[in-house]
Amino acid sequence: MSLELEKSVPQTPKKRTFSQKKKNIVSGYLFISPFYLLFLIFGLFPIGFSFYLAFFSWNGLGAMDFVGLNNFVIIFNDPLFWKSVYNTIVIGVMGTAPQLIVGILLAFALNSVLIKSKSLFRVAIFLPYVTSIVAVAIVFSVLFSNQEFGLVNSILSIFGIEPITWTRSEWGTKVAISAMVFWRWLGYNTIIYLAGMQAIPNDLYEASKIDGATLRQQIWHITIPLLKPFILFTVFTSTIGALQLFAEPHIFQGRGGRPEGITVVVYLYREAFDSNFFGTASATAIALFFLIIIISALNMYFTNRLGNSSKVGSK
Repeated sequence: MSLELEKSVPQTPKKRTFSQKKKNIVSGYLFISPFYLLFLIFGLFPIGFSFYLAFFSWNGLGAMDFVGLNNFVIIFNDPLFWKSVYNTIVIGVMGTAPQLIVGILLAFALNSVLIKSKSLFRVAIFLPYVTSIVAVAIVFSVLFSNQEFGLVNSILSIFGIEPITWTRSEWGTKVAISAMVFWRWLGYNTIIYLAGMQAIPNDLYEASKIDGATLRQQIWHITIPLLKPFILFTVFTSTIGALQLFAEPHIFQGRGGRPEGITVVVYLYREAFDSNFFGTASATAIALFFLIIIISALNMYFTNRLGNSSKVGSK
């Protein structure tokens, strides 16, 4: 009798439920598929093709000839390549390190109760970041003009300093390009640090004032340790941006650049589009890839040590 009742009770169609679940999964993947298709075409494929092309000799039109590691031998024996690596690291340090330090100080000031019209200052500081890189490079090219009546040379002449040929001077070129990097990215890092500082309880600062902590001690023992995730993020992004520097030296020194200011990406550009050596250009891209990994790892290591050595409340 019980078996007859169980047979008479209509069963839930499990197959239909599984089918509907499967349809939902498929539709979800279809919704997000445009991003992955574009990433596959314009991101993953060029990366894979660059690794493949690094082992071939190709001028962009003719047949591809396999040369093994010869492209790497060529660039590693090229003094201009090592000059570009040196310039990239020096300009990166000169343009990145000051902006991170000044960014923390500016964010601390904007987070202070002593500053009025904070919104206006935040917009003014962030404005250079949304400015076109080409426009920034052109303006700074005028400021750092080689002529005696250039703005920077005119200011230097007041102090009795001879005019500097900024586009052909070894350190003048690096200073000018670093100034562009500093001016453009300072506001971006400042806003990130400001967002992190606003999450720090004010009770910590008030308690430190009662204990007699100075402003420097508050920044070193409270602000920096609690900003550690934000500092790691800015160090990581700033390092990658500095090592991929292209527009500023390319516009400041003209197409192809000069040895005084050539960076790795400008060297890559010259190999690919001026000399049509796409194999050595791809080898340069791979070398830059590993250089970014190494320097980013070193930066994160030292930043972690900085955060561990500055405990909140330590003396």
